[in-house]
Amino acid sequence: MTRITRRALAAVPLALAATRAVAAPKPPPVAPAPVSPWPDATETAARVRRGEVSAAEVVEAAIARAEALQGTLNVIVNSDFDRALAKARAGTPAGPFGGVPFLVKDLVDYRGLPTRSGSQSGRYAPIATNQAPNCDAFDRAGFVTLGKSATPEFGFLPTTEPVATGVTRNPWDLTRSSGGSSGGSSVAVAAGIVPVAHATDGGGSIRIPASHCGLFGLKPSRGRIVDFEGKAGITDVGVEHVVSRTVRDSAALFALTEDTALRASFPPVGLVSGPAKRRLRVGVLLENGLGHSPTPEVVAATDHATKLVAGLGHRIDYTHLPYDGGQFIQDFLLLWANGALGFANRLAPVLGRAPDARDLEAFSLGLVEMARRAGPQAFGAALQRLGANALAYDTWFPAHQFDVVLSPVLSSGPPRLGEVGPLVPFDSLIGRLTEYVGYTPIHNLAGAPAMSVPLYWTEAGLPIGTMFAARAGNERMLFELAYELEAASPWAQRIPPVRV
Repeated sequence: MTRITRRALAAVPLALAATRAVAAPKPPPVAPAPVSPWPDATETAARVRRGEVSAAEVVEAAIARAEALQGTLNVIVNSDFDRALAKARAGTPAGPFGGVPFLVKDLVDYRGLPTRSGSQSGRYAPIATNQAPNCDAFDRAGFVTLGKSATPEFGFLPTTEPVATGVTRNPWDLTRSSGGSSGGSSVAVAAGIVPVAHATDGGGSIRIPASHCGLFGLKPSRGRIVDFEGKAGITDVGVEHVVSRTVRDSAALFALTEDTALRASFPPVGLVSGPAKRRLRVGVLLENGLGHSPTPEVVAATDHATKLVAGLGHRIDYTHLPYDGGQFIQDFLLLWANGALGFANRLAPVLGRAPDARDLEAFSLGLVEMARRAGPQAFGAALQRLGANALAYDTWFPAHQFDVVLSPVLSSGPPRLGEVGPLVPFDSLIGRLTEYVGYTPIHNLAGAPAMSVPLYWTEAGLPIGTMFAARAGNERMLFELAYELEAASPWAQRIPPVRV
């Protein structure tokens, strides 16, 4: 029987086995620092090591920023300030990022905090006594976790507006969505509360908020990051990494958290510290999964990125999806719905009744009903088609000799709050989502890496990311391209109007 993993489809927290103790890694070689008014995680850690500032001072300042902005932005749903201060005041934590403040997304377990997953049902969540291996890696790296960042209920929606914990607002425009499901982490980084934060991606949840918040966000390949879940096939759609303001921070965290075991899914990449000389063949995709063009602002952003890439000497070819995008979206929604059904079935014994509006949002309940109506036979057929889609994606690259595919992240820039939120009637919301999120889910099904790069801002000052995707295992090529794009069209100097 096909297993739908917890983080792949954002179900209830599981108890995790603690990993064996591993010595804290040493600081990696440092890539050049982008020009920015705020130090990134790499520079912050270097200042602590040089004695220019103490770990306690760095953490105290981050907490002050969080407290100043929480009422406006709503990024932290469970603070852990006392424990963070105690850790920093005890001396600089060992590791290459010793003393750097950090947030863990509230979809995964972090020892000592409950995992509420943005849901009213989270009131039943116990304090986690174990945590995922990648969270162990964050601790070994020396990060000081300030708490859990906001997420939509179970990560189901591409906007962070859960009924349980309230709306997380975009610091570029408080009336706009921050994206989701890593919305709290992305807003915290964009507004300068922390320099880098944990994020997960089961259908676009790193790339979507990175695009809306003007950040760099790379979704790794399936099985690339050290993890506790299975790597059996296309239903293992969820992966973890971070959102950051600089490529070097993301690349360093990737090197510190990738799976390097003998039976790892891919040979380790290690630290990528700069661009490559090799020129790439880039396929440019404009239409979304329904075959529709995105909004004019997204078209402009895609054209801008295409011209930038061509100007750097890479070869450009225009392309189209190699599968039926409309059917794919419907099948992916059914996969998502079966994850919601599995969660509801596990929650029922805890409640002593079927979950209802006291426990789950209308969208989650709608997904449960969608899965029940469809039944296992329809789900099995959807899985077969999704497997064919994943194969079509993988063969798309050699068939056209593409190294990378460039596309929008979403069909529009940051929408108004409420437009794709949980209070929209289910059928209307499904229609909006199929139009809006038509680019990102395929990479989760194919287990392939993809990144959102902040290369464009609208006349109204809103960021719109551009996505670059590759075949599974090709993160090095994406990081090298990202360094080149960062140097050619810097973004770290841009800061939103809402910040400390």
